[in-house]
Amino acid sequence: MLLRHFIVFSFIALLAGCAGFGARESVQGHGNTAQWREHKEQLSGLDGWQIDGKIGIRAPKDSGSGTLFWLQRQDYYDIRLSGPLGRGAARLTGRPGQVSLEVANQGRYESPSPEALLEEQLGWKLPVSHLTWWVRGLPAPDSKSRLTLDADSRLSNLEQDDWQIEYLSYAEQNGYWLPERIKLHGSNLDVTLVIKQWQPRKLGQ
Repeated sequence: MLLRHFIVFSFIALLAGCAGFGARESVQGHGNTAQWREHKEQLSGLDGWQIDGKIGIRAPKDSGSGTLFWLQRQDYYDIRLSGPLGRGAARLTGRPGQVSLEVANQGRYESPSPEALLEEQLGWKLPVSHLTWWVRGLPAPDSKSRLTLDADSRLSNLEQDDWQIEYLSYAEQNGYWLPERIKLHGSNLDVTLVIKQWQPRKLGQ
């Protein structure tokens, strides 16, 4: 069950794609808002990456950690998970409207909608379409958000849809400043993401 918690919540979010961003945000902190807008515009155009890292989860009845590989190419993604987090390897592939989840020794699950698949498998209703934005250090564009900027005009804290996201460190990769360590706090779930290697690519131009 823990593996399925992790996969569905953390990575089906990719189906949302990389649409434009909105302005329904309240900004505070020590950063410069003009520099933040420039940073946000740059990252919003980032539609390809490869991530290697680790994930940790703490829930009322589950906890554990594992490794991840996340390949994003515009709206196509390929995410592979392994380690002690679950009962074996898992792979999530697809694009908007078509997603396939394969879990070793458990089976294969399909759905045209990430939200529907989440509800069918776990009975949870969560803002799963946000993570593709949050992992880049951006608020999702389709709901209100409260932002706290650090001294470098990047996100240090994000509050959105009853979730709190803490950005503990960043790293520069190919001209992009990207999150290196992220903590997500929900009502019944805490997620820690440590990205050991970013390989960002801008593919849409």
